[in-house]
Amino acid sequence: MFLSIEELVLQASDFPSVAELMIAVEMDTHHCSRERIIETMEKNLVVMKQSIAEGTAGVTSVTKITGGDAARLNSYIESGNFLSGETILTAVKNAVAVNEVNAKMGLICATPTAGSAGVVPGVLLAAVDRLELTHEQQLEFLFTAGAFGLVIANNSSISGAEGGCQAEIGSASAMASAALVCAAGGSPEQAAQAVAITLKNMMGLICDPVAGLVEVPCVKRNALGSSQAFISADMALAGIKSVIPPDEVVAAMYQVGRQMPGIFKETAEGGLAVTPTAKRLTKELLSKKD
Repeated sequence: MFLSIEELVLQASDFPSVAELMIAVEMDTHHCSRERIIETMEKNLVVMKQSIAEGTAGVTSVTKITGGDAARLNSYIESGNFLSGETILTAVKNAVAVNEVNAKMGLICATPTAGSAGVVPGVLLAAVDRLELTHEQQLEFLFTAGAFGLVIANNSSISGAEGGCQAEIGSASAMASAALVCAAGGSPEQAAQAVAITLKNMMGLICDPVAGLVEVPCVKRNALGSSQAFISADMALAGIKSVIPPDEVVAAMYQVGRQMPGIFKETAEGGLAVTPTAKRLTKELLSKKD
């Protein structure tokens, strides 16, 4: 069992990959067979793919506040007249799709939370085409993401209520960036650097859900997280390193979360949640419940 990113990188040298290290940890922790662990992750992967397909086809949230953006992005990508790279835009579209499904109360896989559930699968499914990942490699991607996510959760937070959106979207993006590095043939150390770069760039991101719902700005922040994952992975693969070691970055994120005012931690009492439009939407939604 590894308790830090440094330990994770060191222990990974004794295994074929970070994914295999994580599988071994899961087997030991849950006293399950390798087959059972793989089977569980298979189910997660199926749900991820289904939610992306559903969201891309076009869905609307229960409140009608969000929906349809994944379908719009899909049409935009198909037009060929876009500014960003197709792989990153596809990841963004995928991420938005998952969280739009979440907003309509559909089935998603929390990775690591419902509010940030679009990032890891969004990045993975975009990488499938770019890197021509096999089914086994897709599962390895998820186990690798889980390994780094485990360290972040144990040493900082993945909860918006505890650490702000940096803990949710930030953690999800860091997990995806690390898995992306390994999927592209990078080393565990490079994956660790991607984590550090990602968390540094997202540090201080507040959690300010309009009307207390996981819709605005959550859906679009998944777009931010998925795009950041690709940028961080490319930087790490280019040999760029974080001046601040990964574990110190995780510790810093934890401290920022502790020092962050409560109005910025999922309470809907600050940020976008208290703008005039947000207050109007909240009032309208509350009146519908009465």
